[in-house]
Amino acid sequence: MAVKARQRLLAAAGELFYSEGVRAVGLERLLEESGVGRASFYRHFAGKDELVAAMLDDYDAEYRTWLRTRVAELGNEPLAVFDAVAERAELTRFRGCAFVNTMAEIANPADPIHARAAAHKAAVTGYLAELLTAAGVEPADRLARRWMLLLDGAVVAASYRQDVQAFAEAKSIASPDLVTQPPKPVTSLR
Repeated sequence: MAVKARQRLLAAAGELFYSEGVRAVGLERLLEESGVGRASFYRHFAGKDELVAAMLDDYDAEYRTWLRTRVAELGNEPLAVFDAVAERAELTRFRGCAFVNTMAEIANPADPIHARAAAHKAAVTGYLAELLTAAGVEPADRLARRWMLLLDGAVVAASYRQDVQAFAEAKSIASPDLVTQPPKPVTSLR
């Protein structure tokens, strides 16, 4: 039953923090929405910040696994990242990026919660660099950072416009990065 209480807390935190904001949701509301008692909460977490950190860690792992899987299903082409994120935004109650939203609320880079959100962005940027490298695109690290700017910008624009067209626009801006690259060298096994 203890694991279920932790899972209920994490699920309620994910929903409430994403829809209303980390700072806007108090502990009482979390307990009420999760159906978990205060004593049980403190058996699992030292406080609200520890719950926020655990929720971000879980969401980071889930999101990055989803992104890799969906991009692979779309052909593992680097530009498929834009399509995958657009699909997810269209199929969910989209309110922007949970990590960008968290960093906007907790702006101090030294705060451990802010640092977790920034680490997520760095990990996604690393994944973009992997995709670009696999496609023979150089300089992959620089372009990955550029594409992350495009993705984050598209997320913010899609959120305030309430329209996923921003992802197609970002993709069209990123497309020349691939077109202008020399063709990938063909290697022979002989």
